[in-house]
Amino acid sequence: MLRTAKAHWAGNGMQGEGTVTTQSGVLNNQPYSFKLRFENADGKAGTNPEELIAAAHSSCFSMALAFALANAGFTADSIDTDAQVTLTPGDGGFSITAIALKLTAKIPNIDQAQFSQIADGAKANCPISKALSAVPITLEATLA
Repeated sequence: MLRTAKAHWAGNGMQGEGTVTTQSGVLNNQPYSFKLRFENADGKAGTNPEELIAAAHSSCFSMALAFALANAGFTADSIDTDAQVTLTPGDGGFSITAIALKLTAKIPNIDQAQFSQIADGAKANCPISKALSAVPITLEATLA
């Protein structure tokens, strides 16, 4: 299975501008730039790579958790995952230095210990978590 996206960029790093398009079309020539990435406080004028990583990670983890719960005999009423990607300046430029997953789930007939164990396993086995394993990933799991 292959999934694709493509980016176009014109200009230098500071004043240049680009667009990103995904195979599904959910992003279609979505703008991104230095200004949109670092100077747009509300983050609504365009996208950026960190936002896309957060979206990929939160959705992949939620799906991995749903499968892990099913394998353990549980079905979630709801799984809500927020992902926060931390971008930090350093000597060699910017680096992603942390990812925090914040999970709130409503799952009938599960206790906190089972929930925590299954959630930790889903985090470890989520394909996006595996791809991002060079970055510290934390999980705060709350059973609603």
